[in-house]
Amino acid sequence: MLYDEKGYKGKGIEGEYMARKRETDRPKSQAYLRRCRVVYRNRAILAVIVVAIIGICIGGIKRKFEKEDISGTFKSVSLTSSKTDWRGAPPLDVQLLTPNPYSRPQLKLEQVKGIVIHYTANPGTSAQANRDYFEGLKDGQGTSASSHFIVGLEGEIIQCVPTAEEAYASNNRNVDTLSIECCHPDESGQFKDVTYQSVIQLTGWLCVRYDLSPEDVIRHHDVTGKECPKYFVDHEDAWEQFRADVKDKIEEIKKEQS
Repeated sequence: MLYDEKGYKGKGIEGEYMARKRETDRPKSQAYLRRCRVVYRNRAILAVIVVAIIGICIGGIKRKFEKEDISGTFKSVSLTSSKTDWRGAPPLDVQLLTPNPYSRPQLKLEQVKGIVIHYTANPGTSAQANRDYFEGLKDGQGTSASSHFIVGLEGEIIQCVPTAEEAYASNNRNVDTLSIECCHPDESGQFKDVTYQSVIQLTGWLCVRYDLSPEDVIRHHDVTGKECPKYFVDHEDAWEQFRADVKDKIEEIKKEQS
């Protein structure tokens, strides 16, 4: 046994062979490590890209369902968006209330048999202010109240509760009606013309949407005897005119959709 000139222990030719082998093995090991580092780096980059793509896809799916939930708030629980005819529908600002026991209990509305007209009984307040009041009830003030829609002083319409859910507005008719709360400028409870026209448009479209007649449009007064909406309780002729205008709007929307 001997050490050759490279310092490797071995016999003659065998020692030289081992020396050459180890000399060539060393740079191969470094190259291998470099390749490993490249592979691991590439895998890490690929993993980041995959995670990012998954995140984007999940976000897109979530936004899609959120959008469908919002657009679906204007529909019956038994109908899909593909069957909804939006012609004749008024512009709508969807600001759904936070689910809570006091203003949005998320109780399922099985069927829509009527539409109940209300007034806010809070002269001069906007649709946004009334919507925010309903939202504030979630903090537990001992009051339960809400409405599916609020029509404002400038004719704007805010949706607070999905039509697939009950709103706390019409007492024992919460279970089968949609509610429309209307803003008014003074104590008389009379709506501004721009508010009136928006209510007619919304009510007419909902009647077509749910196959309702003008007779299915009622006042809160007709449910409980409450003086609501005040102007239509004090002026029966104005209420009858309102229903006649709803009837005309129903016919107009049906022609537009045919």
